[in-house]
Amino acid sequence: MKPTVIDLFCGCGGLSCGFSQAGFKILGGLDKNEQALVTFRKNFPRAQAIAGDLSQLEPDKVARQFGLRRGELDCLIGGPPCQGFSKNVPAVHRFLEDPRNLLMRAFLDFVERLKPRFVLIENVGEVLRAYEGTVRREITDRLNDLGYEVESAVLNSANFGVPQLRRRAFFLASRTKRVAHLPSPTHIYKEFQPQLEKLFKKAVSVGDAISDLPTLEAGAGSDPCAYSKPAESEFQHIVRNRDKHVHDHVARKLTPIQLKRIKCLGPGEGIDHLPDEIRPAQGYSGAYARLRVEEPARTITRWVFHPGSGRFAHPTDDRVITIREAARLQSFPDNFVFEGTYIEKSHQVGEAVPPLLSKAIAAGLFDN
Repeated sequence: MKPTVIDLFCGCGGLSCGFSQAGFKILGGLDKNEQALVTFRKNFPRAQAIAGDLSQLEPDKVARQFGLRRGELDCLIGGPPCQGFSKNVPAVHRFLEDPRNLLMRAFLDFVERLKPRFVLIENVGEVLRAYEGTVRREITDRLNDLGYEVESAVLNSANFGVPQLRRRAFFLASRTKRVAHLPSPTHIYKEFQPQLEKLFKKAVSVGDAISDLPTLEAGAGSDPCAYSKPAESEFQHIVRNRDKHVHDHVARKLTPIQLKRIKCLGPGEGIDHLPDEIRPAQGYSGAYARLRVEEPARTITRWVFHPGSGRFAHPTDDRVITIREAARLQSFPDNFVFEGTYIEKSHQVGEAVPPLLSKAIAAGLFDN
């Protein structure tokens, strides 16, 4: 019998996707983003998808909706937003008392009501050291009070086969006899030293991730489309899963000035390399930057559709990466279908937890 999972703040289902790949049964997902829930329903048709603000939902009512008694659920997962640990805000409240962190408190209230065997919380990396560790301690203390042993750490997705340098914090809590642990890296970034070859694989690069997808001009593409060539890497074999066509490989149309800026840039170059006459008056490091074929991508965000918002330009084509290319860089399989407008899809992809990282975490729980 498959172990069971409920995903709070599920979004489109990145965490759930990884747990499903690891052999877990996804019972349901909860989120207030109704368009993201449409995508969740599409990809997890046997799961319940519940729309609502979790700070307003009663854990007892949700438990009854799933038909769960306390202690029956195997795993509760999710990434509750919390802004109260921002370095830009004076530390005038304890973390869990800060009204901006109602969603984290709500998540922990669901833990108390459902009492799952395992709890996985995902958040931005800064959460572990914010306020000199106050945030980390308060989450850990609350889980300890509920009977859980807790481990927390920042994991970089590139160390787990994801073609992206994405650092996120995770709390993994267990109330089983054997303490659960976050996974050890399987891939290594930076210089790949021969003596490490037996211990680690080389980090997956942008080229490893997307080289089999058709070349496109800005504004071009058809949905679905055929692959342009056979799979060329282990990663491509994993995400293609013997599919013959791929969805969402359509290049967004650019304004004339956006296209002109991208055409001026070589691989890895960005806003600082633009000629003065077309350089934006304001910008930050990484804006209008091209990806490098030989390296993992930088963090994919919800603004991946806009070339001025990050390193989102294709390594060689004069365009931004497509939704499918962004999904590949997040390690979504090609049969994961996104629903909504182009921008809604980009938000869903950018806000997701990379499934291969989620799978690595879930795999370590399976034999408990």
